[in-house]
Amino acid sequence: MLKRGNVTTKLIGVGALVLAVAACGAPPAKETQTGAAGTAKSASELGGMDKLVEAAKKEGKLNVIALPPDWANYGEIIKAFEAKYGIKVDSAQPDASSQEEINAAKQLKGNDRAPDVFDLGLNVALANKDLFAPYKVSTWDDIPAELKDADGLYYGDYGGFMSIGYDAAKVPAPTSVKDLLKPEYKGKVALNGDPTQAGAAFSGVMMASLGNGGSADDIAPGVEFFKQLKQAGNFQPVDPSPATIESGQTPVVIDWDYTNAAQTEKLKGKMDWKVVVPAEAQIGAYYNQAISKDAPHPAAARLWQEFLYSDEGQNLYLKGMSRPVRLDKMGDKADKAAKDKLPKTEGKQVFQTQAQADKAKAVLTATWAQAIG
Repeated sequence: MLKRGNVTTKLIGVGALVLAVAACGAPPAKETQTGAAGTAKSASELGGMDKLVEAAKKEGKLNVIALPPDWANYGEIIKAFEAKYGIKVDSAQPDASSQEEINAAKQLKGNDRAPDVFDLGLNVALANKDLFAPYKVSTWDDIPAELKDADGLYYGDYGGFMSIGYDAAKVPAPTSVKDLLKPEYKGKVALNGDPTQAGAAFSGVMMASLGNGGSADDIAPGVEFFKQLKQAGNFQPVDPSPATIESGQTPVVIDWDYTNAAQTEKLKGKMDWKVVVPAEAQIGAYYNQAISKDAPHPAAARLWQEFLYSDEGQNLYLKGMSRPVRLDKMGDKADKAAKDKLPKTEGKQVFQTQAQADKAKAVLTATWAQAIG
């Protein structure tokens, strides 16, 4: 599932991809990268959507990376894009982290298997703007200003809130983060990845902080909470996945609400998997799209963005239990049935600034290993 999960495994995976490309002597990127599509900052600069579709179909391929099929409904999104445009999507290393997406782009630069597009946490997007090509989708004005780069280098696509997913047959329903310290959760609580490396895990520690007197400026109470969780024997040091959830190995998972909620749908009839966003600890975030300036398929990359930000693409995100960035602007065009299934949130919601996130990451880097070691 789990995007931004086991780092060692994914580093090996990206390395294997690079080695495989080298061994096969894969051809260099197509010359179209230097053409009109490679520099177009909007569909209108290519003569409109019809011309963009025509150019993308001519390329015939799109390379994506770090898009697990059960993460924000990317499996269905990829199939829908392929069916609509007849363009083959090559999905590499679905469990790679945001940083590993960037690493792959650098290592595969000039190769026709290099990533065309990225799906990134904000901190990684901000640190790598020099690798992106500016582009503004047709629905650009619907994206809130605070969730996009003014020049179109990156832009929020979908988001959600950190949550607790749990097997209702094995544990009582948690009503707060602190509940996870109770004996009923012994050996049962898993976090999605290493918070010093994985965005979801980082936000899980922030959720714990908010639930224990911390704030967007102070992650230390979250680190202390996980220290206590381990001391109580409740922390399960296993990277959760659909397989570990279904097998019962990780009956409680701290992860994004859309990822946990996807398991509710998947396991219906097999397991009573429920999801709660703790009212006292609502930490939210958006992932971000960007186009590689070295994209081997620049027209397909831009068409992919147009698709994701269209009503169809946004509703597919919504169907995957994530909150598409245009949701508030879609009105009646939003899929009501899917919207009604979103995990409920109410009360104070926290979205960290980049400065706050950087400060928290510094604290995590200095304290996390010792806290759970």
